[in-house]
This record gives sequence, C-alpha cells and structure tokens, in this order.
Amino acid sequence: MAIAEDLEVASFLKGGPKKLFIGGRWVEAAGGETFETIDPATGEVLARVAEGGAEDIDRAVASARRSFDRGTWRELPPAERAKVLWKVGDMLDERANEFAQLETLDNGMPINDALLFHVPLAAATFRYYAGWVTKLDGATQQVSLPGKYLSYTLREPIGVVGQIIPWNFPLLMAAWKLAPALACGNSVVLKPSEETPLSALLIAELLQQAEVPDGVVNVVPGRGEVAGARLASHPDVDKIAFTGSTEVGKLIARASSESNLKRVSLELGGKSPNIVFADADLTRAVSGAFFGIFFNQGQVCSAGSRLFVQEKVYDHTLDELLKTVNETRIGPGIDPVTQMGPLVSRTQMDRVLGYIAQGNKEGARLIAGGGRPEGFDAGYFVKPTVFADVDGDMRIAREEIFGPVVAAIPFSDEEDLVAKANSTIYGLVAGVWTRDVGRAHRVAHALKAGTVYVNCYHIVDPVTPWGGYRQSGWGRELGPYALDLYTELKNVIVDIG
Repeated sequence: MAIAEDLEVASFLKGGPKKLFIGGRWVEAAGGETFETIDPATGEVLARVAEGGAEDIDRAVASARRSFDRGTWRELPPAERAKVLWKVGDMLDERANEFAQLETLDNGMPINDALLFHVPLAAATFRYYAGWVTKLDGATQQVSLPGKYLSYTLREPIGVVGQIIPWNFPLLMAAWKLAPALACGNSVVLKPSEETPLSALLIAELLQQAEVPDGVVNVVPGRGEVAGARLASHPDVDKIAFTGSTEVGKLIARASSESNLKRVSLELGGKSPNIVFADADLTRAVSGAFFGIFFNQGQVCSAGSRLFVQEKVYDHTLDELLKTVNETRIGPGIDPVTQMGPLVSRTQMDRVLGYIAQGNKEGARLIAGGGRPEGFDAGYFVKPTVFADVDGDMRIAREEIFGPVVAAIPFSDEEDLVAKANSTIYGLVAGVWTRDVGRAHRVAHALKAGTVYVNCYHIVDPVTPWGGYRQSGWGRELGPYALDLYTELKNVIVDIG
C-alpha cells in the first residue's frame, strides 16, 4: 500500500509548470518551451517544467558572474557562510519526507532508500562542507634563494561553476556538487537532468529560504544537447563539474578545450567487479552481491555489475543469490514494501532490455529475470536479471548497462582474478569478499579502482573521496579532496629584505 502523499509535494506538483531559477527569481524559459517529467512507476505526467535553452544558460551565467564579482557570497565572513550551509542541511532533514517522496515519484527509487539514505546523506554533505568553510587555509614556504622572502599560498574560489547532474540520484548529486562549490565561495549554474528535474528546483527554493544571496545558485533544467552543451562551452564559465556517462564526459572535456579551457571534473561510468573468494563469509557476500548490483535498480555508476566468484564456491553462491533475487519485491517506489522500483524512463528500460537480449544472443546462461515483470505494463520495470558463465569478451561483461543486470564470471586464483577484474576501460570501484586480511590488502592494491570495498559495498560518506581511474573520470568528489576542484591556488612572494 502506498504511503500518503505529502501535502507539500502535492502542492508543488499541482502548482503549474515549474519555472527556471535565475538571479533569485522564478522565470519562464526564454523560448517559452516546457517538457514533461514522468512518474516511471505509472508512465503518467508528474509535472511540466520550463525547458531551459542556450539563452537561459547565458542569463544564468550572467547572473552567477554578477553575484561572484560583487562578492555577495564569496566575501561573506566564513563563519556566516558556514551557518548558511549548516542551515541547509538542517532544512533538508526537516523536509525529509517531502524530498524523499519527490525523489521517489520523479526517479522511481524505493521510498525507504530515499528516506534512509539519499536525503540524510544530502543533508550530511551540506553540514560536512559547512565545517570546511572556516578552514580553507593557505600555507607558507621556506624559500632557498639568496635574500629574504615571504612566500605563502591562498586558496581562492574559481568563480562561476557549471554543474551538470544525472538522473539516478538527483538530490544527492546536487548536494555533492553544490555544497563544496558554495563552501569555497563560488557561484553556480546547476543543470539537472531533464528526466528528474524536480528535486533540484525544490532545493533552489530551500537555498533561497536559507538566505543564499540572489544569483549565487541558478537552476536551469533543460536538454543535455542544448542547455548542457551551452554550459560546457560557455566562455564565461570557469569550471564545469559533470556526473554521467563516459561518452558525454568526453564531449564535456572537448567543449572545455575548444572554448576557454575551463577547469573540468568528471565522475563517469563504471563496470565494477564484485569479487567473492572461497574463504568469504558467503552469507554476507551473497547479500553484498545482491545489494551491489540491484540497489537503485542497478542505475548506479558503481554498481557491482561483474560478479567474480571463485570456482570452488561458484555454484553455491549463485544458488543462494537466486533465492534472494526470486524473493525481491518489485513495485512502485512509493510503496514502502517495495525493494526494487522501476527504471527511470522508457528509454532506459528499452536500453536494459536490449542488453539482456544481447546477453542471450552471445550465449551467456540466463538464470534469473530476463524481461519485464507481470502486472506492471504501465511502468518501466525490469526483473532483476542474472547471467551465469559470462565470458569477459561479451558486451554484457564490457559495457555499462546501468540497470538490474549482473554478469557472473568464475575465476581460479588471485592472479587470474586480478587480470580479469582489471580488463575494463573503467576503474570506479571494486568489492572484495574474503576472511584473509592479507589477501584483502593485496587484491585492493592490485585492482585499478578509485574505491575498493572489503566485505561491504556502496558505503559512501561525505568524508570519503569519490572518483575513478581510467575512463571513470577526472578528480575526486567528497572529503577535503573536493575543495581542490573548486579552488584556485595562488602563490604570493614578498621581498621582505
């Protein structure tokens, strides 16, 4: 049974077409165009949203530039900026039900995931970076040249930051981008995905209520190929931060190089190995394998989509995994008993079903799922799907599917495992399940991944760095590392002789 709709959410959705947020005002798109955002559980329209175009991005960038040049935010005393960011975190907690329901309706994620993970972590991210505002210190250097010199560094905000966030964790990705950028004193133009624009618009409302000055944060929903492309190539944007596919990430990098060589950080795709050794606690490992791939319907850049299992326990592990898969409760995310909701859109559903067909065509052994569940024809649902005996050259083992599909691959020993696990263009995360502490460290060091989980998976905290090797991106979000993404380092050398 679905939980009662929050009155604030109902009011927000029924309040007419959602507008762009530019310069502290809610405005129509310059071209007057709108688009529909869809509830993926039903296929019905949730709301109409103003569709920002290139002219709207120009307006938003100009607004951000004015606010930055005037210093309305960056010159605010650090303790005051910290108070504002902490207040944003508190307001997210106070409105947790509202944000969680909006995420669920717009994205499809189970409501319990939104309430227990997404909203609390978004709030914690703002509070974490509130703590950094007063600690953005420089350093002094001892100069060895003849004479007397004082050398010191300053960490200064970059300026106008463009941020493009994905549809899989809309609120959380907005927090990961906005909080460190604001902590460092920047002004921002945020472009949410056209699939899930609503929580970004609601957080703009919240930031205004928290008294973030006008123009410091601007939110412009729009198509990636129009609004996103303009933001990435804009000559007055000093830095672009993007989370999404590797293919689009390359376009972002190219747009930067061909415009003003703006700073770029990219959090991109993955084809992450989740590795089960024979000596692992198999009950925990099976649970971790299930969670690693089917959390958020597999729509996670760090999804453990390649399940490597040592030959000795391969059959047993898959048998136990199938028991869990077959007990999975599929349904609308708004229903509190749902464990796995719909995919975000019909396009994404069709993409995932296409990969399942490809897996069958290539000869992988389908042992669970493989299509749409009965009784959910209106929504974008796909059964949790398990392929066994997958060859590393198959497309389902090489390409990011971004859905509830796992490729199980047997391995013999550590050397065999490391070679197979590293045989990918990606390098975002990996998981290792073993009782042998020496093996855990050896394998963690050998894997080409930005994060290696040992006897756990999908553990994320504002303090831990997030990013990948290879084609999984550039730079690290979260922790103190994100501060480097949003500051310039200035050296001052003074002759004091």
